[in-house]
Amino acid sequence: MAAQVKHADVETGTEIPARVFHVDRANLVMYAGASGDFNPIHWRESFARSVGLPDVIAHGMFTMAQGGRFLTDWAGDPGAVVAYGVRFSAPVVVPDEGGADLEISGVVDEKHDDGTVRVTLTARSGDQKVLTRARATVRLA
Repeated sequence: MAAQVKHADVETGTEIPARVFHVDRANLVMYAGASGDFNPIHWRESFARSVGLPDVIAHGMFTMAQGGRFLTDWAGDPGAVVAYGVRFSAPVVVPDEGGADLEISGVVDEKHDDGTVRVTLTARSGDQKVLTRARATVRLA
């Protein structure tokens, strides 16, 4: 586990460097098993295309979870995220060959006296912003 980020070392405007999460069909099948969401738009290309999608897409909650992983990895504490919300703006399209990359970055836009910070995330796949209003409250060491 990474060293814990200290509240004293973070200021409003601190940028959290981008990280790329590679997503492939195997990730989606494993997530379907864990979540119980076996909707075929997440694993069957012919079905996804039949309902107007360009290809198989990642589960929205899988995409959101990668943002949570980004935050807990940055904070160095899996229990650091005390509040987190997003809006889904575009799907992460996951082609069979090569998968997709999900790039997530963040910025601290508020620092509170109680040891927490508010982080706004940016999440993109290809040229699409896939999450909007992605904000979290993170308790730092």
